[in-house]
Parts: sequence; C-alpha cells; structure tokens
Amino acid sequence: MNRWSSYVADLVAGLGALRTEGRGPILAAVAVGWFLSIGLRLVYPALLPELRRAYDLDLTTAGLLLSVLWVAYAVGQLPGGVLADRIGEGRILWISTAISTGTIALVATAGSVSVLFGATALFGLGTALYGVARYTALSGIYPENDGAAVGVTLAAGEVGNVILPPFAGLLAATFAWQLGFGFAVPLFVLVSVSLWIVLPARTSAPTSAVDSLSFETARYVLSSVGRPTIVLVTAVQVLGFSVWQAYTGFYPTYLIEVKGLSYPAATTLFGLFFALGIVVQPVSGAAYDRFGLPRTAAVVLGIAALGLAALPVVSTLPAVVLATAFSSALLGLTVMTMPYLTAALPDDMQGTGLGFLRTVYMLIGAASPTVAGAIADRGFFDEVFFLLAGLVAVAIALSTLVPRG
Repeated sequence: MNRWSSYVADLVAGLGALRTEGRGPILAAVAVGWFLSIGLRLVYPALLPELRRAYDLDLTTAGLLLSVLWVAYAVGQLPGGVLADRIGEGRILWISTAISTGTIALVATAGSVSVLFGATALFGLGTALYGVARYTALSGIYPENDGAAVGVTLAAGEVGNVILPPFAGLLAATFAWQLGFGFAVPLFVLVSVSLWIVLPARTSAPTSAVDSLSFETARYVLSSVGRPTIVLVTAVQVLGFSVWQAYTGFYPTYLIEVKGLSYPAATTLFGLFFALGIVVQPVSGAAYDRFGLPRTAAVVLGIAALGLAALPVVSTLPAVVLATAFSSALLGLTVMTMPYLTAALPDDMQGTGLGFLRTVYMLIGAASPTVAGAIADRGFFDEVFFLLAGLVAVAIALSTLVPRG
C-alpha cells in the first residue's frame, strides 16, 4: 500500500511541477495548438460518411484520402525538424498554425474531389510543422518532466479529438459538411496569436548540427538515428502508428456499416475513444518517467490488443463500449516512444533526428488506411481489426527488448 501511495504522490508532484517557474502559459499555448492540429485531422474520419456521400467515394478511395493527409503530414516532419533546429521551435509552431488557418479554409471550400485531395495534402503539410517542434520545445522547457509535459499536451489533443469530431459531425448533419471544417478557421487564428505572444522563439540550445546541409551533416544524422536502440523503438512506433491510423480512420464507418449504429452514436463512441486518452496519456507518461518504456509499453499495449481483438466479436452496445475503452490504451504509446527517442538523440540535432524518424514511421503508417479500406471493400471489415490486434502483439514483443533508458 505504501508503495502505491508513494507512486501516486510522485505522479501528482510531477504533474504539479509543470506549472512552476512561469511555464504554465507556454504549456497551455502549445497544448491548445495541438488540440486543434490533431483534432482537425481527426475530423476527417468523423466526416468520412458525409464525404463519401458528397463525392461518391468507395472505402478504398476514402482510405486513400486519409493516406494523403498522413503522407503529407509525414513528409513535413523532417523539414519541420530541420527548421526547428535552425530558426527555433517557437517560430515553427507559430508558422504551422498560420499555415493551417489558410489550408483548412481551402478544405472547407473544396468543390471537387481533386481540390479536396489537394487541400487535404496542404493541410497535412502545414500541421506537420507542429509535430516535431512541440516535442523538442517541451523537452527544452521541461528537462526533468518531459514525459509528463508531453502527456499533458497529448491529452489536450485527445480533448480536441473528443470535442471536435462530434461537433463537426453535428454541423455537417445539421447544415453542411463544409462547416465541419470551416468552424476551425477563427480558432486557428486565436492560437497563432497566443503562440506568438507567450512562446520563446527558441527553447533548445542555440548550436545546431544542421546549420548547413552537407554530406557530413547527413552522415552524422543517419549515424545517430541508426543506432540499434533507436531503430528498435522506431519499429515499435511504426507498428503502433499503423494501427492507430487504420483504427481511427475507419472506426466510425465500421460502427455504422457493420455494427449498425446510428451516425450520432458512432461519432459519440469515437469521441469516447479519445476521451479516455485524456486519462491514459498523462498516466502513461508519468508511468514511463518512473518505470521506463519496456514495462509500461507491455501493459498499455496488452490492454489495447484485447480491445482490438474483441471489437469484431462483440454485438451488444455495452460490449462495444468496453472494447472501445480497452482499445483506447493504444493512445498511451506515443507518450513513451517520443520522449525516449528525443532523449536518445544528440542535443544538437534532436529536431532533425526526430523529424527524420517521424517521417519514416508516418510514411509507413500512412499506408494503413488505404490497405484497411481495400480489405474492407472486399468484405473483410471484421478481419481488419484482428489484423490490427496482431500488429500490436508484435509491438509488445519488440518493446520488451528496449533498454529501460
């Protein structure tokens, strides 16, 4: 009992330390930016049934639209990391939200499939700049509590995923699907202004290994990211991200077309998945800080695998809710892998190295919605979730080989 009391006390103390030394407003601004950045990307799955009707898309093409979004997001990771190292994390976070403001407006006004795909790609590139810089910014601001700080920021993203997709679905069902994207334009403007005011232009060391692009620079970066431990953790993240992409991309559509749920019920359960992440991610981050990646990942991913495998075989609404709750444990993985990788990289190329790794795992993972959609189009929608559970099992096996760090 004393052991658990001590653990809870340490967890509470770690989360409380995030507000000290005037750092609270910075964390809040970064977290709200992530709230919008990830929340709007997760509006796509919620509006996928509406988009399919509006543009007469089959499941494969719908999956391709999601893949385009995430491929663009992946491609932007490395440039985002390089720019964060060269001109500062604060500037990049502001630029990202400014670009997102314009591109989400373009998505909302798309009048054809080609424009929808092109605008989606631009939005993915704009939000990509936010991805790496928020990790390196928080690692610089919270060197002793980066797991907890990242956990809080990711939890804010889950709040966005809870609120924004159902709200966008309500706007789409009541008025028009375009409003499901367009409502975010003024919100992005407000976040851009906030980041400009409270966030320092640079939070990391002023020296950078990527001040010039050369063969020596590339060799240094590749040698750093090619270390066995980094490759192993990246492999775990590749599997986890691939599962997350396919699951979130088609979960509302699966509930509607296979489980027979209504559109409001499906989007509500989609929100529940992310609502539980609000708890899962800070707790997973704090557990990672205390126990390390191997032990924490095995437990977290084990719970997720049970939920994924159960979803196709359950039929009652309470059972679907329970399977969704177990599956939400998947949201705790990134809280562990990203701080681990950030800490493992040299200080003078953290942004570039993390950007490279994020590009790798996101490019691979971005294919999963298209693959899942193609499998579902052939009448094997249930089997998609069994496949995802199997990939999580492989990730568990790999995570046990990771040094504690």
